[in-house]
Amino acid sequence: MDSFSTLIRTASHEQHVEAETSTFMSDLLGGRLGVAAYARYTEQLWFVYDALEGGAARLTPDPLAGPFVRPELFRLAALERDLAHLRGPGWRTGLTALPATRAYAARVRECAEDWPGGYLAHHYTRYLGDLSGGQIIRDRAERTWGFARKGDGVRFYVFEDIANPAAFKRGYRELLDAVDADDLEKQRIVAECRRAFALNTAVFRALGEEFPLSA
Repeated sequence: MDSFSTLIRTASHEQHVEAETSTFMSDLLGGRLGVAAYARYTEQLWFVYDALEGGAARLTPDPLAGPFVRPELFRLAALERDLAHLRGPGWRTGLTALPATRAYAARVRECAEDWPGGYLAHHYTRYLGDLSGGQIIRDRAERTWGFARKGDGVRFYVFEDIANPAAFKRGYRELLDAVDADDLEKQRIVAECRRAFALNTAVFRALGEEFPLSA
């Protein structure tokens, strides 16, 4: 029988690919959109991570979600440095969430408050994605818009406290495999992973509508 980490990875693969290959992301990574689109995307991430990390302290003692709450993963401070670089010191005043982003952040917050297993699903889809595909975004952003390597503008993608991302991800998957939950709960967590990818894809779709490429 497949391990829980394998189950999660394979069950959400289709949604993962859909999110990664969204038109907005393809255009952004292909250098067809300006830095304004990148800054807007970074703003949306702020709302999601504010929900994700705002609920972390409450879940630290939880037997299921607690072991995954690791300060070295936290992204909010890095996002705020990036936004200050992209938008200037008054970045907070112009910060607005797209309706799709509000829905995404609200679901993360709901899980953080009421369902540790659901919170874990969102934690997994975000942070493991950042440690993996996020590095491609960083590289493209540095080359396309001239950010300093691993500097302001791309700090969100730089995990300074994780020396060996491959080993960290391996350890994370081992924690997943050790999750003490029955099969029904595991299926619910897998379903929430799919939902997390769908919520993420909806944000990309909304960003694509805001930044259409002129035909």
